[in-house]
Amino acid sequence: MPLYDHLKRTIDVVAAGAGLVATAPVLAASAAAVYATMGRPLFFRQQRPGLGGEPFELIKFRTMRLSAPDQDDIGSEASRMTPVGQFLRSTSLDELPTLINVLRGEMSLVGPRPLLMRYLPRYSSEQARRHEVRPGVTGWAQINGRNALSWEQKFALDVWYVDHRSLSLDLKILLGTVGKVFAREGINQSGHTTMPEFMGNEASSPSAGNTSNSARRGA
Repeated sequence: MPLYDHLKRTIDVVAAGAGLVATAPVLAASAAAVYATMGRPLFFRQQRPGLGGEPFELIKFRTMRLSAPDQDDIGSEASRMTPVGQFLRSTSLDELPTLINVLRGEMSLVGPRPLLMRYLPRYSSEQARRHEVRPGVTGWAQINGRNALSWEQKFALDVWYVDHRSLSLDLKILLGTVGKVFAREGINQSGHTTMPEFMGNEASSPSAGNTSNSARRGA
């Protein structure tokens, strides 16, 4: 779908630029809240895999206190999350700086969410197809369950999007994202701040196939 991908990049640049201008007061207020409650740095920066698995630096507002030198980052997430950070995450305001990634061409408004670099060798060949497009600020999996889904279900939805991406589908995802943000649905899995770590799998579970079928029906 090279023709649509070219159009999509133009839409991304225009929309991300307009979004940064329109949300400037919210960005400033969020930055001030992070500084007042957690100090510096204001932003969470981490390498994530982009198009073709190539690394880029993801930028988000910080939502957790910095971990101690002897503290496990993943195991201590719940204790390091601040009330301000929880609010930013539940409202997705922590994601606003990723519009900078969109302007840079590292991300798109819509696409599979960028995960961790260490997940790359853990994907099956089918799951790895999620990197055939730029990662997105939001995506098909985000409006079909977000972090309440299993990893297999999320990856099945991501690959379905890669094969069916279009302007009408992207508009549907963007509109659906607005509803999910206001409803604050699927923010995390029970017992986790977001999702447990993906450790890999031998094959997609039956639930992934069921989710893929529901995605094809437009669930």
